[in-house]
Amino acid sequence: MTTNFEFLDYFIFIAYAILILGVGLWVSRDKAGHEKNAEDYFLASKSLPWWAIGASLIAANISAEQFIGMSGSGFASGLAIASYEWMAAITLIIVGKYFLPIFIEKGLYTIPEFVEKRYSTNLKTILAVFWIALYVFVNLTTVLYLGALALETIIGIPLIYGVIGLALFAAAYSLYGGLSAVAWTDVIQVVFLVLGGLATTYLALNMVSDGQGVIAGLKTVYDAVPDRFAMILDESNPEFKNLPGISVLVGGMWVANLYYWGFNQYIIQRTLAAKSLKEAQKGILMAAFLKLIIPLIVVIPGIAAYVMINDPEIMARLGEAGLHNLPSIDQADRAYPWLLQFLPTGLKGVAFAALAAAIVSSLASMLNSTSTIFTMDIYKQYINKTASDRSTVNMGRISAAVALVIACIMAPLLGNLDQAFQFIQEYTGIVSPGILAVFLLGLFWKKTTNKGAIIGAIASVPIAMYFKVAPKGWSSSPLFIDVPFMDQMGYTLLITMLVIGIVSYVQHNGANDKKAIAIKKEMFETSPIFNIGAFAVILILAALYSIFWN
Repeated sequence: MTTNFEFLDYFIFIAYAILILGVGLWVSRDKAGHEKNAEDYFLASKSLPWWAIGASLIAANISAEQFIGMSGSGFASGLAIASYEWMAAITLIIVGKYFLPIFIEKGLYTIPEFVEKRYSTNLKTILAVFWIALYVFVNLTTVLYLGALALETIIGIPLIYGVIGLALFAAAYSLYGGLSAVAWTDVIQVVFLVLGGLATTYLALNMVSDGQGVIAGLKTVYDAVPDRFAMILDESNPEFKNLPGISVLVGGMWVANLYYWGFNQYIIQRTLAAKSLKEAQKGILMAAFLKLIIPLIVVIPGIAAYVMINDPEIMARLGEAGLHNLPSIDQADRAYPWLLQFLPTGLKGVAFAALAAAIVSSLASMLNSTSTIFTMDIYKQYINKTASDRSTVNMGRISAAVALVIACIMAPLLGNLDQAFQFIQEYTGIVSPGILAVFLLGLFWKKTTNKGAIIGAIASVPIAMYFKVAPKGWSSSPLFIDVPFMDQMGYTLLITMLVIGIVSYVQHNGANDKKAIAIKKEMFETSPIFNIGAFAVILILAALYSIFWN
């Protein structure tokens, strides 16, 4: 594909890169007379204000799979995929009100550290190793691969060079500066991300309406494919297996979102670095509001692209350029790169910078969190218990560099984008319900024991695999029916919690666990700003689902 990048586009992108690197290195500098300690490097000196936290949460979350993958899903199935974003908004509110007060009160650096304080060092180590492997071999590798593939599609950079370039860009400031560099550059990344995304949305809708503007474009798209705007799919829809109707609102989507937003180190680490609990909660609230508009940036362009390629009149207006890299139902992920070629000079550079910002900010976040878990939960626990601040920070940098090198080696081996990505998401989802059960019961049920948590976490994997592989033909019993993957996660969570509950109840024999968390009503009191904002988010979500129910 040729995007016809011109001097102004390259200038804007290079200016963006210099700005990010400059800000990252500037905030990373050591202050006069003060050498970075562990809190400075891993928790940004616990100094982040709410607006930096909110921006950084979104920048860490949005990456190539949203811009490329969600636009492709919008092209293939429509607005229903936006449930991942809109349900995340209400999940963030729950995390801010019920999880954060406990995490911040415990003074955590890492999520595995909570496991040690609530359960045992053995369970913490098991989960720390799991998360490091997940971040290196799944998260870092797929973001590098998807990002490099996007760059190859858009401007023709060979895949291996794209992988190396993105890795070096992210490493240039995040390895030296730690979370402070990552979080403060994320504020700038989000500006590019939102502006570039909105520019692409504007272009797509304006082209659909033949220059009549966004509102006319939205009306044209809705009139052309009203079925693409159904949020709750019925069983006749080909995408029902991925988004199983009402279960999206009451089932496994909660497992995926609570696990991701509540117990994912590279997400929750921003809130642990807040000036205070109130600042962290305001940052969470800002992220929830931003989540409401993300589908406008990453889903609507895909739906518009579907309308465009199926309208002979629009395709005639596009001319020969419209035939380059044409998306199809089988190659839906081409939708977003296909749209970028029609942006005017200058805006192409902004949109490209937005895509790069989404990729690089996620890479930097994952690198920082991988090094935090390795350094605080493995290195200081088993290798050097008396490590100085200098040794701790240096080990953080070394471990991040090693993780990045491994991911760079693995990324080109992923092969097929769609199959590899779907495979990884499904098999990550086999493990996440068990871990979520361990955390939820550990937080809110005093009688949960370490033995119950370990047995439940181990048992959750065969439970999940049963739902995935049990043949349909064994029996007519409901126990053997084939259920959508999202429902599988919900059932696995409930059964795992039952296992943990039974083992814990039998084991503790009436005595409260000594490591149980003392829950007090006052812990969950929130400010009027948070309460009003949370209510507004819920109202907006209710309105959106009412309008686009089916």
